[in-house]
Amino acid sequence: MKKLIIIPAYNESENIVGTVRDIEENAPDFDYIIINDCSTDNTLEICKQNHFNYVNLPINLGIGGAVQTGYKYAREYGYDIAVQVDGDGQHDPAFLQQMAEYLEEHQLDMVIGSRFITNEGFQSSALRRVGIVYFTKLIHLLTGHKITDPTSGLRLGGRKVIELFAENYPKDYPEPETAVTALNHGLKIEEIPVVMRARQGGVSSITMTKSVYYMVKVTIAIVIERLRGRSKAV
Repeated sequence: MKKLIIIPAYNESENIVGTVRDIEENAPDFDYIIINDCSTDNTLEICKQNHFNYVNLPINLGIGGAVQTGYKYAREYGYDIAVQVDGDGQHDPAFLQQMAEYLEEHQLDMVIGSRFITNEGFQSSALRRVGIVYFTKLIHLLTGHKITDPTSGLRLGGRKVIELFAENYPKDYPEPETAVTALNHGLKIEEIPVVMRARQGGVSSITMTKSVYYMVKVTIAIVIERLRGRSKAV
C-alpha cells in the first residue's frame, strides 16, 4: 500500500528538519510531502537545501488549505493512505505504522491518534483541554460518536477519506469539523492511544483571542455540517 505523510508547514524553520529526520527514521515505509504554506521565514530555503519533498504554495491558504493540498497530492499520485503530521514536531511518527495496521485490520476509513485514552505524554494546555472536552461532548451530542481527542491533527485515512478531503476541507481549525464531515458520509472512525510531544520550537498561531474565535466558529461549523448531513439523509 502506498502511504503518504502530509506535513503542513507555516514558518516551521526551527522544526522542519527534525520532523523530516524523525519520519525517515521512524516511519520509513511512508512517503512524505511538505506543504509550505507561503512561509515568511526560511522554511522554503531549508526544504530546498536539504532536498526535501515539498509543494510551495504561492499564497497563504491556512492550515485547512495546506492539508487539502496534501490530500489532492495523495489523490493525484494514487496513495492508499494519507496521514497528517504537523511540522512543529508534536506528532511522533513512530505510531504511524501501528495506525495504518489498525485501519486495515479493523476495516476503518479513519484512525485518529488520541493523547487522552491513556493520558501519556504532552496533554496540551489547560485552556485547550477545556476546548477539547467541549468539542468531545458537542460531537457526541450531535452524532452519538465519542471522539476523545477531536482537535488531534494526527489522523490517518484511507482512500475514501483522501477523496472526500481532496474535494472539501475547512480552512480554519478543521479537525473537529472534518470528523463530523466524515461521520456524515458514513465513514468508520476509531481512535487509538498515542503519545504526543510539546511543540519542538517556534510559537503556536492560536492566541487567547483566537481561542475564543475558534470555539465560536467551529461550534457553528459543526452544527451546520451536522444539519447538512441530516438533510442529505432525509
